Amino acid sequence: MLRGAILLGVIVTALVTVVITSGTAVNTVVGGTQQQENSQFANVSCNAALGPWQGGDQRSGSDDAARLTDEQRGTAALIISIGKQRNLPPLAWQVAIQAGMTESGLRSLNYGDLDSVGIFQMRPSMNWGTVAQILDPSYAINKFFDVLQNVPDWQHKRPGDSSQAVERSAFPDRYHQWESMGAYLIANLGKVTDPTGCGQGTGAALPASAAAATAIKFAQGQLGKPYLWGGTGPDAYDCSGLMVKAYAAAGVIIPRVANDQYMRGTAYLPVRQAQAGDLLFWATDPTDPVTIHHVAMYLGNDQYLQAPQDNDVVKISKIDWTNHELVAQAVRPGV
Repeated sequence: MLRGAILLGVIVTALVTVVITSGTAVNTVVGGTQQQENSQFANVSCNAALGPWQGGDQRSGSDDAARLTDEQRGTAALIISIGKQRNLPPLAWQVAIQAGMTESGLRSLNYGDLDSVGIFQMRPSMNWGTVAQILDPSYAINKFFDVLQNVPDWQHKRPGDSSQAVERSAFPDRYHQWESMGAYLIANLGKVTDPTGCGQGTGAALPASAAAATAIKFAQGQLGKPYLWGGTGPDAYDCSGLMVKAYAAAGVIIPRVANDQYMRGTAYLPVRQAQAGDLLFWATDPTDPVTIHHVAMYLGNDQYLQAPQDNDVVKISKIDWTNHELVAQAVRPGV
């Protein structure tokens, strides 16, 4: 549910043919010129460390996208079209797709919580426009982009975090669950093969090993799934259970419990020298491994992937290197 913003008038000429009925996109034809236009976005907002592909594997995204209706795909195509017309980078399109999917299922709803309506559940009472304006998909999408562009440093945030910055939801992590689907739609509807604008692999942290690369890919595919104490998937995880399954996907067996994962490690290194795929640990007393209570997977670029706690989901977080509970050594499984 949205809270306050600044309206900018924008006239949009669609690059994707979308038929609108009663304020809702219901049919989409992707134009042949999009492939040619791809190059103008190639070097916009290079952000490989955080970018649209961080949210899971292609199979997960394609499976979610395959379940979309024509109306939902039409809304996603219109978001991409307007984003291109405004010369916004693919990351912006993804932010809007994730927000729209979370708030309305990418539908222009004429109902919602309190007076919220439309794709992004904007509220007329909060100066987002009249009901008629908000129910116009083009108006709503432009309005969303207006607000996004006023979010500080949005180009360097994870897409779901930027969705939350616009929406200001009481459930900030729920936008992340559509990250891999958003990336898939950018590639397939938007015809952008490199949404981060950095080229294949450029700027991303290098995995510590082949096993680490496989474990990272598995773990990213679980983003958005709920935390459950004792959970080892496939629908929910606790912190150590996620690490067990991630490395099992790479053929590496590690202990089930976080402090055992540390104490039975085969390779240790200073935590500030950790590479992508290495395990980080937190303890009540960082000098006593028995007190370890949390484990997560380092992704590089000061980010780690974790299943944090009750009433939360598997997500990517920014590390605080000064946290007094962070254990001084990281563990590299599979060595």
